Amino acid sequence: MPGPRRLYGSAWRRARAAYLAQRPLCVMCQAQGRIVAASVVDHVIPHKGSAALFWDSANWQPLCKWHHDGAKQAAERSNQSGTGCDERGRPLDPARRAEWGG
Repeated sequence: MPGPRRLYGSAWRRARAAYLAQRPLCVMCQAQGRIVAASVVDHVIPHKGSAALFWDSANWQPLCKWHHDGAKQAAERSNQSGTGCDERGRPLDPARRAEWGG
């Protein structure tokens, strides 16, 4: 399995740009009723170096940097991501949903 850094090359930059061109808004902001441009293609289920998960576009979601670097990373660190999240990356745990706007 290639290391995670090896996956983020020119092919990823092209795929990322094409994905954001078609999905330009942060899905977490939209869930909160806000319209904010996405700048990050997030892997809903962290790929941890798995090329299959990395390149599976069904595992991608457009996020703004704030959500990706803040709330999403915090959820991953506390084990509230992957199967513990809905299709937009919001925790399924009702106690944690408030952090994501309900």
